Amino acid sequence: MDIMYILLIIAGILGLVLFYFIFSYINLWIQALVSGARVGLLNIIFMRFRKVPPKLIVESKIMAVKAGLEIPTDSLESHFLARGNVSRVVQALIAADKANIELSFNRTAAIDLAGRDVLEAVQMSVNPKVIETPLVAAMAKDGIQLKAISRVTVRANIDRLVGGAGAETILARVGEGIVTTIGSANTHKEVLENPDMISKTVLSKGLDAGTAYEILSIDIADVDVGKNIGAELETDRAEADKKIAQAKAEEKRAMAFAQEQEMKARVQEMRAKVVEAEAQVPLAMAEAFRSGNLGIMDYYRMQNISADTRMRDQIATDQPSEPPK
Repeated sequence: MDIMYILLIIAGILGLVLFYFIFSYINLWIQALVSGARVGLLNIIFMRFRKVPPKLIVESKIMAVKAGLEIPTDSLESHFLARGNVSRVVQALIAADKANIELSFNRTAAIDLAGRDVLEAVQMSVNPKVIETPLVAAMAKDGIQLKAISRVTVRANIDRLVGGAGAETILARVGEGIVTTIGSANTHKEVLENPDMISKTVLSKGLDAGTAYEILSIDIADVDVGKNIGAELETDRAEADKKIAQAKAEEKRAMAFAQEQEMKARVQEMRAKVVEAEAQVPLAMAEAFRSGNLGIMDYYRMQNISADTRMRDQIATDQPSEPPK
């Protein structure tokens, strides 16, 4: 008896769960039926087995039908299984249809699977977007630095959304164009007097080629004067030349000092040779005495002459100089 009671409870629970699921499927089927969307009941039930949320598909189908678009249910399921955003794609198709933009489901699905926000792209096609470049610094030919900020008005190009470059490329190309325009100006005053020359020059380069956007206008928001780069470069160059000259002078001084020390060493060497030669004189005189080539009177006469020479040198040194006439 207890087993039968338990079995009845389990059967009741299973019945309630089955009724809930069947009722939810029937509820979706009725919702689609009264909305004019053709989605079969069995198709809704089998979506659960195909790992597809029936509520998302049915609601997207109803949204499309109400907007006057006919999108096959299988296409919506395929896009979901491909990891796409089904509701976003349907909303983009509705927005494109209302804006009279020709856009097919397959192309919209491809744009969505490529990682682009297709709804935002459609909205940008109708309402252009303004993106601001970061501060761009460039130097004119006179050496004065200018800093410019520009605002770029772009519109999404749906035909190039798949494979086209993004907004970062637009900003990089505009920044490059600003640098080129300022750098080609003879003076910074030309740019300050006519800031629109930047936008005209940059806009004429076709910077939106290969991107997912179309540039409508480039407006210079602000231009400021920066540093005098030319003067700083000249100053740095002069400082570098000064250091090079100082290094060369120091090198010459070191060489001169080394040469002076070398000459002093040579002088000491010569003095040593003189001392050595003078040391040979007594030996030579002794040898002359022994050989008879020098007598004692000759030696005394030589000593007298030497003493007389020293006395004359002493007198000449001590004598005061003659006063000027």
